[in-house]
Amino acid sequence: MKYKRILLKISGEALLGSQQFGIDQEPVKMISNEIKKVTDEGAQVAVVVGGGNIFRGMKNSAKLGMDQASGDYVGMLATVMNAIALQCALNQLGVSCRVQSAITMNQIAEPYIRHRAIRHLEKGRVVIFAAGTGNPFFTTDTAAALRASEINAEAMLMAKNGVDGVYTDDPAVNPNAKKLDNIGYDDIIKNGLKVMDTAACALCKQNKIPIVVFDFKKENGIKDILNGKEIGTYIG
Repeated sequence: MKYKRILLKISGEALLGSQQFGIDQEPVKMISNEIKKVTDEGAQVAVVVGGGNIFRGMKNSAKLGMDQASGDYVGMLATVMNAIALQCALNQLGVSCRVQSAITMNQIAEPYIRHRAIRHLEKGRVVIFAAGTGNPFFTTDTAAALRASEINAEAMLMAKNGVDGVYTDDPAVNPNAKKLDNIGYDDIIKNGLKVMDTAACALCKQNKIPIVVFDFKKENGIKDILNGKEIGTYIG
């Protein structure tokens, strides 16, 4: 196995499925099955899930007349909803799972404690990190890079919705956009590629954590990456 401990970043939009809003059971089940395949082989998996399927801080807060900090907090709460939905789906498959929240919610999630998270992973439990970093003005990409650094993850896997890697331009807009198999951290920042925010990329570079961007709908995608197959785009 190429990577023993990974952090999987899932966008909130990935959980939309065929819906316009909310959580669709099909992508939740599918992601849970993909996670189970690798935990069955002994991989240690932590997850950060976004909240864009329920509320997008920057986008929705302006419409509602909220300041950005308040909007970001509402977005963090959305990630907690997604985390609990994913936890339930994993439990149904017999995968032991814990949700740790950066915002204290004792009734529904453990508080985020680094050493406890690492202990869960060592015991074979999946850990879902919810509520971002617990601070406004940071994206869930940055939260994923931060948690990956804290738990000493060997790689960060970014599951994208309908995009199978990093392209030179938006493939939905520019049909001539070329897929990149390998790219450096600095190239993401220098070329302004919108695959992740620059703070997250810089954090992964600083802590030497490779990033693999792949299509979350690809069957056995996580398993293939862990087994060393070259799919998606490798950033390192």
